[in-house]
Amino acid sequence: MPATPIIMPQLGESIAEATIIDLLVAEGDSVTEGQDIIEVETQKATMNVTAPCDGVIGKYTVEIGESYAVGDVLGQVQAEGEKETARPALKPNSPVPAAPPSKAGDFSHSSSTNKPAEVGSGGSFSVVKPTIKGLPVPAQFVGAQYMSPRMKARMYELGLREADLAGIAGSGAGGRLTIQDFEKFLTQLEHARLTKASSMRVAVADAMRRSWTRPLATVGRPVQLDALLEHRAQLDPKPGPALFASRALAIALSENSAVAGRLIGNKIAHPASIDIGFAVEAEDGVLVPVIRNVDKTPVTSLVETYNQLVISARQRKLPSNATGGSIATVTNFGTFGLTWATPIPLPEQTLVLGLGAGRKAPLWDEEKGDFVPVIESQLTLSFDHRVLDGGAAGRLLTRINELMTHPEQL
Repeated sequence: MPATPIIMPQLGESIAEATIIDLLVAEGDSVTEGQDIIEVETQKATMNVTAPCDGVIGKYTVEIGESYAVGDVLGQVQAEGEKETARPALKPNSPVPAAPPSKAGDFSHSSSTNKPAEVGSGGSFSVVKPTIKGLPVPAQFVGAQYMSPRMKARMYELGLREADLAGIAGSGAGGRLTIQDFEKFLTQLEHARLTKASSMRVAVADAMRRSWTRPLATVGRPVQLDALLEHRAQLDPKPGPALFASRALAIALSENSAVAGRLIGNKIAHPASIDIGFAVEAEDGVLVPVIRNVDKTPVTSLVETYNQLVISARQRKLPSNATGGSIATVTNFGTFGLTWATPIPLPEQTLVLGLGAGRKAPLWDEEKGDFVPVIESQLTLSFDHRVLDGGAAGRLLTRINELMTHPEQL
């Protein structure tokens, strides 16, 4: 029987590698085309690699816990019949030369090799080039003010980023970080307790680093929830406050999509559709499932989709059509008892709307001439200041507030 390679597929946009979690089918067992045979973990979710054809698993060439790049050969299927003889073989990625052996956490190796060494996020050498590099380092000093080209070359050689070195006090003139400062820092790390950051944590860290390259600002205002909660009590199933906020945001953005656009050069790229993401806390990080065309769908029709995506996100099994491509995110930080926060928009987004915990607050009633209790929550809007100014952000937040206080319009 002809052998057909099992190839690591492209599992999502910008994903270049995945870690093997489990082999679902043993060597020698029969499989059918499309059957799940290998479970892998990316930075965003756990997914499955399927059999390329009918046949028998010949041999796996992977180890559980190791990462492999898109296009790598993971094993072989001994194909049945003539159907697979004409299948074109996929060319795997060229192997990356292995680095010199070193124990985990050892950053003191020589830089005299012709090819820069590659270090994973946990500090150990790997034959797979990491998608995201970085080593969490606690900030203890003001941080380096300047890095020489030689210093940067040494840093990139070890797969570190400038943010990873924020805890080093440069001893050179004007706070300059010298190569001696850096090597001393690496020596200290060798004696520190190092644990490998999860792929989720590294992905979140990288997204926040890229987000913070833009000038960000936050505005906020209170919103009364009494009418919303009364309206919600009459519905079955009952949408959560965050879903009402998502719907209000979507309607407001549909009225003026420029405020959700992205600044590309000297032009604003308007969104093609109003797709809203919402933050879901997952193990060691946050995932952002996406609901499409929220402006065109009543809130009562969104409940089932919303609830299912929350479950999938917590299991890290989001479908591919529910990730990426959103123009804004809603985060309900009130679930943690917080009344105010300044969330950071994702790198590909301009806006993130935050909803704080509901609290009883006094409101002056002109007719009664007295204060009356109301349920009040704080709305925050964090935004890319290159695209929006404070006035535009304030008007958008006011419109969202207006819609949330008239929930029958949602």
